[in-house]
Amino acid sequence: MKDGEKKAKAPGRHYALKIIIASAVVIIGLSLLLYPTVADYINSLNYRQVVEDYDKEVAKLDDDTRLEMLAAARSWNEELLAAGSSMSKLAEADRPRYNALLDINGTGVMGHLEIASLGIDLPIYHGTEEDTLQSGVGHLEGSSLPVGGKGVHTLLSGHSGLPSTKLFTNIDRLAEGDTFTLHVLGEVLVYRVEASVVVLPEEAEKQYIDPEADICTLMTCTPYGVNTHRLLVTGRRVYAAEDSDTPDAPSTPTISPAKEEKGFPWVAVISAVLSLAVLISAVVLLLKRKGKKR
Repeated sequence: MKDGEKKAKAPGRHYALKIIIASAVVIIGLSLLLYPTVADYINSLNYRQVVEDYDKEVAKLDDDTRLEMLAAARSWNEELLAAGSSMSKLAEADRPRYNALLDINGTGVMGHLEIASLGIDLPIYHGTEEDTLQSGVGHLEGSSLPVGGKGVHTLLSGHSGLPSTKLFTNIDRLAEGDTFTLHVLGEVLVYRVEASVVVLPEEAEKQYIDPEADICTLMTCTPYGVNTHRLLVTGRRVYAAEDSDTPDAPSTPTISPAKEEKGFPWVAVISAVLSLAVLISAVVLLLKRKGKKR
């Protein structure tokens, strides 16, 4: 091979390598950009499936079994209140009993939390271990079980600011007067937000049970990525009428109405693909121009 041919081929290989590297950088960058959107979509499908499976299992229960399970949970809450208004850490000896309460089929799901204004419906699990909080909402063990009634204060904890799923990321948008709903063994418990405060972790652990109230508090770490404080969004139970003690809850189990499925984020994906095509084309043209100048 002549020296002229070698010199001609070398720049060609160098030019192709530049295009490959530039394209790879753009693709990796856009993949990182798309990851949160796509991952959140996939996780939302998983949460939806867990919730639907739970509702179907509840619908299969005979009424006697369902009422017995609710009665057992309310008995647990009464014992918590009798032990004092402050929420204490769960004793290891009580853990097996706690884990069995409200658990229909051994999955650990005790119900689901719906916040319609935020478009989320998340399964509620026993405890607040890390693997639990990666799968949905965790019930704080020392708080009342989510079955409603006087002398109840339920604390539900969820992650926020995760790159792969929203979970409690947007609960800071809940304002006074907004509502959220607990679905537990066919009961529908509606709570109206009356306070949203940011406190230190040790203050968050000092919540108490009001013997005359029915309260549920949503808790998450804040600010994102720093997690030095806790955001507490507290709701008080909404009743059918102000002069009635009858809660807004059905007497028989129901499957939650089918919700509009969150569509795949095609707009974000198509926009990213088009942007990728434009960027790669621009890089190719730029490299061609530089090659001609040489």
